[in-house]
Amino acid sequence: MGGHALVPASPAADLTTGLAVNLLDASSLLTAFGALGIAVVMFAETGLLIGFFLPGDSLLFTAGLLARSGTHSGPHLDLAQVLAASAAGALAGAQVGYVLGRRGGRALLSRSRSRKLHEGAERAEELLARYGHARAIVLARFVPVVRTVLNPLAGALGVAPRTFALWQVAGGLVWTVGLVLAGYGLGSVVPDIDRYLLPVVGAVVALSLLPVVLEVVRSRGRRRAVTPEAGPAPAPSARQEP
Repeated sequence: MGGHALVPASPAADLTTGLAVNLLDASSLLTAFGALGIAVVMFAETGLLIGFFLPGDSLLFTAGLLARSGTHSGPHLDLAQVLAASAAGALAGAQVGYVLGRRGGRALLSRSRSRKLHEGAERAEELLARYGHARAIVLARFVPVVRTVLNPLAGALGVAPRTFALWQVAGGLVWTVGLVLAGYGLGSVVPDIDRYLLPVVGAVVALSLLPVVLEVVRSRGRRRAVTPEAGPAPAPSARQEP
């Protein structure tokens, strides 16, 4: 018979295909690792400086989207497992980052040559100085890169352990649970939302920055109210000394 015989793929080829995971793509990570991958990524992004490039916001939202019932592209995830993995990874990662910061201090940052990471450190310090420890720790969860750097920075700057633990848990739960449930709820309401995944995830990331933007606007308004604008200089007196 003419033609070419079909040759079955070897196990090695299947293994290579399975290992081809794009760490920057949320769908690829979830397809390869499921809920376990969520916990690992959350831990690395919030606890290890090398994880600053990982897609935290889009991963949480996409995981919620894939946890809804019905037919959709990608793996089907269990909502309870997604919520547990997200919260556990984010909370444990932040606490580990804080401990590393207390022990290693700024030496952890000085070893990195990443300009993006150092810019994130500057923004993290601005948050801590401008808003105080509690609000800065919560707000940092919603800012990529800053949420990676602030945890070890808080340890290096001597933020009280109890204060850090309380507010990182509060911010971590709001961030993880909020984004997962947002994806789950939107996917349940909007049919075939998989087709618009990229723009929707982009909108979610933009909305996650909204609290920080509002806080910056409010802070500028308070500074203007406290510091009155300088008026015109008084005219020199016409009186002359004898």
